[in-house]
Amino acid sequence: MTQLRELAKVIRSKNSGPFEITFDVIFDQRAPYERVKQSGVLTRDLVGTIYNVPDQDIVAFIFFDPALAFKFTLRRGWAQGSIGERDTFGAQQHVPLMSIDIPNGD
Repeated sequence: MTQLRELAKVIRSKNSGPFEITFDVIFDQRAPYERVKQSGVLTRDLVGTIYNVPDQDIVAFIFFDPALAFKFTLRRGWAQGSIGERDTFGAQQHVPLMSIDIPNGD
């Protein structure tokens, strides 16, 4: 197994408006991108479990081949900047993705 952070060039989260947060996993080479994509590890179910959100709160979930990227967008549990909101820029939410285990290729 190899952790996702060892395969991707960029793993980030960011604000996507007052009611959404988006996540990007970007690769700088096709081989690790394809390895992750073909592994089947990154699923809507996994994202829902990691971020404790129901499937209907995952508003986008795509592998984007031209950019060698995986992206998903979640509805925020509370509006950006509202009372109790913990990360107005959404810049700290990507950390759980970094330690996802990806099986080694055959």
